[in-house]
Amino acid sequence: MAGGPAGERSAAPSYDVEVPSLKLPRIYPILDTGTLARRGLAAVTAAEAMLDGGARILQYRHKGHFSRSVFEEAKQVRALCAEAGALFVVDDRADIAMLLDAGLHVGQDDLAPGDARRLIGSGRVLGFSTHNLEQLCAAAAEPLDYLAFGPVFATRTKENPDPVVGLEGLGRARRAAAGMPLVAIGGITRETAGAVLGAGADSLAVIHDILPEICTFQSVRARMEEWRRAAERE
Repeated sequence: MAGGPAGERSAAPSYDVEVPSLKLPRIYPILDTGTLARRGLAAVTAAEAMLDGGARILQYRHKGHFSRSVFEEAKQVRALCAEAGALFVVDDRADIAMLLDAGLHVGQDDLAPGDARRLIGSGRVLGFSTHNLEQLCAAAAEPLDYLAFGPVFATRTKENPDPVVGLEGLGRARRAAAGMPLVAIGGITRETAGAVLGAGADSLAVIHDILPEICTFQSVRARMEEWRRAAERE
């Protein structure tokens, strides 16, 4: 998220041993299956394009029923990440993360971080979403590898989004999180990436702006490359 791919906690693509603290890539693309379906793009194709464009972490986010076909899709994405030396993270589902030997990201309504850690073990990456300073400070004592904070800007991803925290709120979160890696979430675009990184984010989670209006392998790869350039300018 020298000696191994950026974003991993060890040199190997497996996360089953306790290793040094996580260094996240600046761009954290999220493969939201609902958004991808509306764009007519398969998650596997999106993953291939993003990895080819330089992504070194991908999160698989599926909010519906986790059917066998969905599991197989996640399994394919996990294999692509392993081939590319990228970290693979599953949203919400500790059981799926364990089956796929993946990292796990949980939110305020999911398993508590301590319970999630007991399930996945000490060696797999564990992240946690927070939406205000109270939640973030409470999470600082949990067995986590990174914290997500936001929404920094208005977001279309959630039906009932939490209040926007803005760049000032993100700056306060950076100070409160001390040395914990901090992922900014919510409405971030290539145009605002520099300001968000400047406010203290270590990494930028992106769902919508990582996808161009017309989604093909080539256009998604090009968009990922644009994002990398935007992040490198900061």
